Amino acid sequence: MNSISSLLAAFGNGDNVGPGTIILWIVAGVVLLIFFLLMFNFFFIWLRALSAGARVTFVELIALRLRGVPVGMIVDSRITAVKSGLDVSIDDLSTHYLAGGNVEMVILSLIAARKAGINLDYDRACAIDLATKGTGKTVYEAVKTSVNPRVIDCPDPAMGRTTIDGVAKDGIVVRARARVTVRTHLERFVGGATEETIIARVGEGIVSTIGAANTYKEVLERPDRISKTVLDKALDSNTAFEILSIDIADVNVGENVGAKLQAEQAEANKLIAQAHAEVRRAAAVALEQEMLARVQEMRARVVEAEAQVPMAMAEAFRAGHLGVMDYYRMKNIQADTDMRENIAGGSAPHMGKQAGT
Repeated sequence: MNSISSLLAAFGNGDNVGPGTIILWIVAGVVLLIFFLLMFNFFFIWLRALSAGARVTFVELIALRLRGVPVGMIVDSRITAVKSGLDVSIDDLSTHYLAGGNVEMVILSLIAARKAGINLDYDRACAIDLATKGTGKTVYEAVKTSVNPRVIDCPDPAMGRTTIDGVAKDGIVVRARARVTVRTHLERFVGGATEETIIARVGEGIVSTIGAANTYKEVLERPDRISKTVLDKALDSNTAFEILSIDIADVNVGENVGAKLQAEQAEANKLIAQAHAEVRRAAAVALEQEMLARVQEMRARVVEAEAQVPMAMAEAFRAGHLGVMDYYRMKNIQADTDMRENIAGGSAPHMGKQAGT
């Protein structure tokens, strides 16, 4: 404390300085030191922005550092934007960075859209950038596709298929492969369907067009009919793309599905008919067995009735209604009847024969 007082006395007022004043001088010195360090740290960045015509203030630079935003990247992005004629503030850039966006890619996309004459504002570019986050795509690619259309293979070879198969009305399979030229529609990019939807819709249109043809020859003669029909269906509605053209790259003839289906149907009909015939045969066999059983039943009844004859004759003898001569005459008649049947080749035994036996 004495040394400080003596130091201040050297400047002329050392004896009248109290401890509170010394503390204030120390705090002021620390503040000035921090200020000079900050000035030294941000001076070259501030000077670079000033020389580029994208002026920033030290307060903005300090605020960026306090919020954990890379100061150099934000300032360089603003310099690039201002040099390209874009008015983007430091606060807008830092807000998009804190939201998880790619600031540099947004600035590049805005510059590319401006050069190409595409109406793309900063807020929409930020929305597209956040929408493509984690998809492997960028807002810059979306703008590039809007400027330079891209070609999509339909079907996508990565899905394991190389052709779209449709069946004409004559049953012949037609295999087609298309190439769809699309351009990014920036107004519908956020919330619009992706290219997978385009591929699915185009595939559906190709299949329906082939199915509407009477013969496969119509498809082979005019493959452009497929592309015209599919284009008229407005397949790019509610998608992030605008379809410019659909070109049929290849058309081949496949198998005859109609004949194959008819053969399978005939085989199925044959099996059904065989099943019905088997049902009828089983019913006939059952009916035959039933008739045999009924015959046996009738025979049993005949035997039962014939068994009553001797009993009736015995009763007639006891009652005196039948005499011995009557019995012999009946036996003679039975013998004559059996002899005539044997001569005629008959094998059915006479009812009275069993009664006599």
